[in-house]
Amino acid sequence: MPLVVSSLHRYPVKSCRGESVAEAAVEPWGLAGDRRWMVTDPEGTFVTARARPRLVLVHPVVDAGGLTLHAPGVEPLRVPVPSIEPLEDVVVWRNRIKATSAGAEAAAWLSAFLGADLRLVHLDDPTRRPVDPEFGTAADRVSLADGYPVLVTSESSLAALNGWIAEGPNAVEGPVPMVRFRPNVVVSGTAPWAEDDWSLLRIGEARFRAVKPCGRCVLTTVDAETAVKGREPLATLARHRRMGAMIVFGMNLIPDDPGAVLRVGDEIKPLA
Repeated sequence: MPLVVSSLHRYPVKSCRGESVAEAAVEPWGLAGDRRWMVTDPEGTFVTARARPRLVLVHPVVDAGGLTLHAPGVEPLRVPVPSIEPLEDVVVWRNRIKATSAGAEAAAWLSAFLGADLRLVHLDDPTRRPVDPEFGTAADRVSLADGYPVLVTSESSLAALNGWIAEGPNAVEGPVPMVRFRPNVVVSGTAPWAEDDWSLLRIGEARFRAVKPCGRCVLTTVDAETAVKGREPLATLARHRRMGAMIVFGMNLIPDDPGAVLRVGDEIKPLA
């Protein structure tokens, strides 16, 4: 079978519900529109569904001038892209960068839905945040994703994982859907775990460096439809997919051809 893109996804607000798209422009810091917004605590530290599982129930719908937040049982809220002043300090893992506040109304909406004092910020300039220098160059950038611009996963690897889950003690929790892993690019036509061996690949007209397997965390155990936490798929991955200290699923990519457009159905060719 040919290796092709079976689906493309972006996540406008970090840790909130994503959306499937037929095509997406490749920017230096990720797919266009991916993770340019983020929820923080009052001190500016990022907040995700690891600690606030109900974030996965927030559904942002992007438009030309901002986005609209939807969630069960509450009125939607339209949030325009904020002006660039004043800039605020925000923290994503080890990075302290500048972003812009989405304002008091967005903060109140999120705080009421999630039951905590929260804020919404927008990354107006994604050139501010570098990737981990151990795995990228000094010029590589990332938006508000955990660490790298693009995440690729494969359908065959998910099928293999779900086979393990079905044979294990938590079989009732399977099969798990791909949405648990929040990929940008999903591939079909590969052998299971073929992505482990990629170092350079072409997707459509764009080249990417495959720089690091994606370490997985408790976020994968949050059901995207209910926000309920379970044990899978992390428990099974921990038994079968350890690389050093990491439990892994998927591969992190850095683009070398920004400006290209990825499309569902694009052929994928490993180059090294």
